Amino acid sequence: MKKVVAFRILLVLALIVTSTSCKKSSSSKNSSRATGWNINDREGGFQYNTDFKEQETSPGLVFVEGGTFTKGRVQDDVMHDWNNTPNQQHVQSFYMDETEVTNAMYMEYLDWIKRVYPPSEENFRAIYHGALPDTLVWRNRLGFNEVMTENYLRHPGYGEYPVVGVSWIQAVEFANWRSDRVNEYNLEKAGYIKRGAKITDVDSEQTFSTDTYINAPTQTYGGNEEILAGDGRKKRNVRTDADGNETGIYATRETGIISPKYRLPTETEWEYAALGLSEIRSYNLYRGRKKYPWDGQYTRSGKRKIRGDQLANFKQGKGDYGGIAGWSDDGADITNEVKSYDPNDFGLYDMAGNVAEWVADVYRPIVDDEFNDFNYYRGNVYTKNALNEDGTVKVVTSDNIVYDTLSNGKVVARNLPGEILKVPVDDNETFQRTNFDKSDARNFRDGDRRSSRNYESFGEDEEGDKPNSNTSKMYNSPKPSITRDSLGNIVKEYDKSNKRTSLINDEVRVYKGGSWKDREYWLDPAQRRYFPQDMATDYIGFRCAMSRVGSKSKGKNKKKN
Repeated sequence: MKKVVAFRILLVLALIVTSTSCKKSSSSKNSSRATGWNINDREGGFQYNTDFKEQETSPGLVFVEGGTFTKGRVQDDVMHDWNNTPNQQHVQSFYMDETEVTNAMYMEYLDWIKRVYPPSEENFRAIYHGALPDTLVWRNRLGFNEVMTENYLRHPGYGEYPVVGVSWIQAVEFANWRSDRVNEYNLEKAGYIKRGAKITDVDSEQTFSTDTYINAPTQTYGGNEEILAGDGRKKRNVRTDADGNETGIYATRETGIISPKYRLPTETEWEYAALGLSEIRSYNLYRGRKKYPWDGQYTRSGKRKIRGDQLANFKQGKGDYGGIAGWSDDGADITNEVKSYDPNDFGLYDMAGNVAEWVADVYRPIVDDEFNDFNYYRGNVYTKNALNEDGTVKVVTSDNIVYDTLSNGKVVARNLPGEILKVPVDDNETFQRTNFDKSDARNFRDGDRRSSRNYESFGEDEEGDKPNSNTSKMYNSPKPSITRDSLGNIVKEYDKSNKRTSLINDEVRVYKGGSWKDREYWLDPAQRRYFPQDMATDYIGFRCAMSRVGSKSKGKNKKKN
């Protein structure tokens, strides 16, 4: 009996100590180490999410822990060019789509556009048409491919196949749309937005944009207070300050609810993720080099159960897109359903074969690792929010949608109603800076006036350039002309010059990985090719990525091996 009483006393004491330590820990966590003031005090003051653990993985993504690797060619160099010379790079941790964006995923995007911006209305027609994939990419002068032209995008039989016929620009716009829809849903779950409004209340005059919500929340949904009031005021911790004004009505970045944006991966991120080097790591070193996303030097499996099976979807030889029926087959002749082949060590599917994929970078044959070896990316164009005369941000309306006419004559919307208009940064941001000095950095240290402008004379002074030496420019690419006649019809004119030195310009983007149409050589993640950003093919698709905020590793960063 005495033992039972003693045990109960010890248990009560332990609970008291635990409760006290928790209170102290909580109090410490909500007390500023800068001023000693209380954080998240009910009386007001600084409000901050002190309970944030780590970034939640957004829909469709898997975590890719960053690290160092050798970017570029490490195996074959049958082309004998200088396009992908090896260089050491470091990549920050990020997230990437588990699979390529599928037809079903892209159809959801088209359905949303069609509901919110009905193409039956003249003002919105170009929005929907500009987002449509080019289904005619399947046509071939000497091939019967009409079944794909008519069915590949919309038929449920192809629903989980990677979307194709999408230009780089369309892929970027899809990523922007996806960012807004995911954050809209996150805010709805947290009670900041009326439940179900994303379906029942959204139209062309009241839509959600992440940038608008962060910078001018009262203008989101066209200023509809009923939607912005949300359903969880207690859950959101809405309070009243000393002046009687409510605080905590809108979520901010400090809440941790708003996630970073979906985007296209950079070339360096894509190549690092495709390699999945963790399987050949030993004592924090890489043993040897990898040729494919899987371990080994061959495209066929060496596992006993599936020995001889192809590990990716690619063209095996002339006239051989799928092997012999019933044996030695990669399971597809065109694209294949995503997840048809094993993932790599990061859990990513189809990083070789199926479809090649757009990445964010502007193409240049030179990778300037001497200037930067951290998160390497060529393609930065820095912008800022446009402002009205009264200093408020300028939100796009149905009357001032920003359209862009592409080199192929197609019209696409680059800013939609409800979004903040973006303009290039100016001297207010660049003056006396050492890390960047202008808005457009695509040509930095390559083809601009401060580096080698002409391929004929790399040491020539800036002032020594010949005014009419067009054919000596490094990137003297064709420049087709698109104009409109007096009736508003588009007039297309080809650049017929035969003195071109290159097809490369600032509107040409990198795509990575082999496809169903490519031979084995292109399955190597180091290989890189380029294509105009406003054109599409039947073998280039894409997947999205998202930056990681916070720690490099998920959970505790334990040393391995």
